[in-house]
Amino acid sequence: MKKTLRRIFTLFLTVIVLLTGTIPICAEEIDPQGNTEGTAPDLGISEGMLHLDCKSAILMEANTGTVLYEQNVHEALPPASVTKIMTLLLVMEALEDEVVRLDSTITVSANAASMGGSQVYLKEGEQMSLEDLLKSVVIASANDAAVALAEYVAGSVPAFVEKMNKRAGELGMQDTVFENVTGLDDTAERHLTSANDIAIMSRALIAHEDILKYSSIWMDTIRNGEFGLTNTNRLVRFYPGCTGLKTGSTSLAGFCVSVTAERENTSLICVIMGAESRDSRNAIATQLLDWGFSSFGVYEADGGELDPLQVVGGTASQCPISYDGFRCVLPRAAIKQIQVKHNLIGSTVSAPVHQGDILGYVEYYQGEQKIGSVPILAQCDVPRIGFFGIFKKMMASFLLI
Repeated sequence: MKKTLRRIFTLFLTVIVLLTGTIPICAEEIDPQGNTEGTAPDLGISEGMLHLDCKSAILMEANTGTVLYEQNVHEALPPASVTKIMTLLLVMEALEDEVVRLDSTITVSANAASMGGSQVYLKEGEQMSLEDLLKSVVIASANDAAVALAEYVAGSVPAFVEKMNKRAGELGMQDTVFENVTGLDDTAERHLTSANDIAIMSRALIAHEDILKYSSIWMDTIRNGEFGLTNTNRLVRFYPGCTGLKTGSTSLAGFCVSVTAERENTSLICVIMGAESRDSRNAIATQLLDWGFSSFGVYEADGGELDPLQVVGGTASQCPISYDGFRCVLPRAAIKQIQVKHNLIGSTVSAPVHQGDILGYVEYYQGEQKIGSVPILAQCDVPRIGFFGIFKKMMASFLLI
């Protein structure tokens, strides 16, 4: 009899605990400064530290968007044919949205055929596949092909330019105004962008990985092999790891380029504006890329699961938890020094728990400095147990007495 009374008293205490769990679950109570992917410590980069002989330059790690070097990055300057990065971005987005197809046949207009500068000498009424026009823009920087694509995608060049400026705004390109799709600036009044904005739109473009299949080509042909294309970006051939992206030059803009290159798990975007010559532009880009690859690397950590967290006052006693992967750009010497800490809100949590609730952070440290973190998330709902649920548990336990 005493044993039975003791068990009943224990059940009564259980009810009290289930109804008065005191460990709240609230994302705001976890470190509100918890950082996520792409966060990095101060890399010690100062404006113009390499003293590059050009008007502006930037070096960005493409996967995280981390800026490794900057020189006069927000001055709005004429970009010449580097403009076509935005032209190509809108074409790639139209392909992704299935508005157009690579095998679409495009009939060349008189307007497109009239374009001067770099061209593939399109004729009015000539028909060419979208893919061949795309290659002509990416590899040979063909102005006539760029206009033909713009007219096909948007119906007219002015409509396409409107889309370019709208997309620039969406990407946060605050130094940019586009007036045409080619970068020709002999009649443009304010066709300008900055090294910073070129890096932003370059990053958006190479997120469409198919573009790299074209931008990394050194030589190709169109018109059934009758017309040769040679890449205007000589670094594609001569710089190890170069995958693109776009060159440009006019008397007003000087020599410009946005170069993309990959080595190991590091992907760099290097933008040079206003260099004095093609060779100078390529040499500066090579210098900046070499410096970036030798000085920095990407620390990567996989996501995973942790032991389930105990739940007080819930319909289940545990909640599975997991976290996403983390990546961060660091000086190469620092990558092997990273320490990882799992910081949970506690050993238990009160119901209700909702899927996606933040229950802690996985924190990454270099010495005493936290370089970033990713949230530890609940992977399921655990509702708060009600009276009948508690009664059911009591009866199940009582029957086992």
